[in-house]
Amino acid sequence: MTLNDLYATILARKNADPNSSWTAQLLAKGPEKCAEKFGEEAVEAIIEAVKDDKSALTNEAADVLYHLLVMLAARDVPFTDVLDVLAQRQSKSGIAEKAGR
Repeated sequence: MTLNDLYATILARKNADPNSSWTAQLLAKGPEKCAEKFGEEAVEAIIEAVKDDKSALTNEAADVLYHLLVMLAARDVPFTDVLDVLAQRQSKSGIAEKAGR
């Protein structure tokens, strides 16, 4: 499964019955709750990175990616827009790109 596939699945569940899926439940709680959940997962990933637990970090990284996509969907930000920004940045060095912001 690619991130594009995952995002499409999340979008498909955006208007689903909240009793039918975790994604639908999360989206039904609103963008603020989705952002809060993303933040929790990011902190958990940081903790596992500091602990150097590669297996746990791998699992938390998957959670971070999933919850990032849910948060984007909650705010109607197309994942392709994020990919476009990354593509634009790829043509510059990181230092030059940051200086241009």
